Amino acid sequence: MQSTACSWLSRERLIAYSTAMLVIGVGFVALWAWVTHGFAATGGWRPGSDLLVFWSASHTVLQGQASTVFDYSAFSRIVAAVTGGLPKSAFIPWLYPPTFLLFVTPLALLPLPLAYFVFLGASASAFVCATVRVSGLAQSPLGAATARYVVLAMPCVMVCAIFGQNALITAALAAFAIASIDRRPAIAGICIGLLVIKPQLGILFPLVLIAARAWKVFGYAAATAVLFFIASMALCGSPSIRLLAGNVGMARELILEHDVRFWLASPSVFASLRLIGASLLTAGLMHAAIAAIAACGAWKIWCTTHDTALRAAALGTTTLIVTPYVWHYELTWVGLSCAGLLATGLRRGWLPGEQLVLLLVWLLPVFEFANQIFRLPQTGPVILLLMLLAVLRRTRIDSAL
Repeated sequence: MQSTACSWLSRERLIAYSTAMLVIGVGFVALWAWVTHGFAATGGWRPGSDLLVFWSASHTVLQGQASTVFDYSAFSRIVAAVTGGLPKSAFIPWLYPPTFLLFVTPLALLPLPLAYFVFLGASASAFVCATVRVSGLAQSPLGAATARYVVLAMPCVMVCAIFGQNALITAALAAFAIASIDRRPAIAGICIGLLVIKPQLGILFPLVLIAARAWKVFGYAAATAVLFFIASMALCGSPSIRLLAGNVGMARELILEHDVRFWLASPSVFASLRLIGASLLTAGLMHAAIAAIAACGAWKIWCTTHDTALRAAALGTTTLIVTPYVWHYELTWVGLSCAGLLATGLRRGWLPGEQLVLLLVWLLPVFEFANQIFRLPQTGPVILLLMLLAVLRRTRIDSAL
């Protein structure tokens, strides 16, 4: 396919943009450390705030009190005790299924600072490896080393790293799964099954697996999820499900439905509508309608092409459109979209408007991260829909060749 648009995303510019983003990220953390006297200021947030919660949960499990993690009051006291206190605004019910608690149990075997760097290093390495592989970015004019550098320097990686969140892991599992569907169905199924650590991000996999007629992958995924869940229940006990349901209900009412800070940082249709004053019913119905349309787009792409880069771009984008409860740090999933569209454009030439859409999606995590300060209108859903349309157009044109 011949290029139909002028290419300004050269290898040199990609390296320059990536380096600039790394410098900005390091500079931000350094300034943060200076203002808070090395993050020692009491009552303030510090890097790895969510990892503190994971580490505290691990500490609780290793003390033989796994079910206590799901008790909001008791667990809040434990977190405050083992981490030296949290900001007064902190709201930390355990919102993850027992499967994720089983996943993070080994963390507290390491001291907290070391656990943060090990967790972050392992997560980022997995994300970079999986994203480069599924996108085929290493086979583009960038080359393998530059491809890894460009992916590592994505703003979505920086935002997730600041919080110490698990979104790099979930995105890596999705990428490894997509890359393995055709040749290694067992690996693909296991990776998808492991997404029960955060099931709302795996919600579209059953749909796209049916579209791709990947029945073996579906079976391996279901078996992995069931076995993982059984193992986690053996650790946490059945009362954990009831307590988790209470925590989720509390978070839905206090955060999803009524927290302006969440709406400012969430690229979901529901959040953007609540931010401009829409009622819960209106926001919910509009979100459901757009989510259904986006899911149809993902179905179409997965039925039409076997190109893993385009499949990953579609799934990464659509997952974030469909899920109403999504934070800025979960935009690691659009890292798959950025890498997939970038690799496709570099190899086959750019279509009009693709590079601009790619730039907007690349910068979206920075916008969502900063928007709790600047309080600008929520543009995330529009940018995600533009990316999905770009992938749909690319799939249609490529399939016609």
